Amino acid sequence: MKRNKAVIVAMVLALGTGTAAFARERGNDAVRDLAQAKISLAQAITAAEQHVGGRATRAELENRKGKTAFEVEIVKDRAVSKVAVDAADGRVLATTADREDHDGEHDDD
Repeated sequence: MKRNKAVIVAMVLALGTGTAAFARERGNDAVRDLAQAKISLAQAITAAEQHVGGRATRAELENRKGKTAFEVEIVKDRAVSKVAVDAADGRVLATTADREDHDGEHDDD
């Protein structure tokens, strides 16, 4: 898991410079969202794990209603939760039970 985090963080850092200009030119939402993030994916994962007291299994950067946030899936015991972490300041915005994973019906992307 630590190796995966390191690889993702390295990719995020590599994309950091100039992404805002590229996003404006190309209209790429994912690149634009990444350019707006002030915290790293690793920081978002840590915040979510500490908030729930579990371990991260999946994380992604999303833009909901104009707000950029990391959505981190956390497993604790047999429960799965989704934690939204503000990409600007690392604040936990919301935590919800992931009923799909809990029931074993999660779709594999």
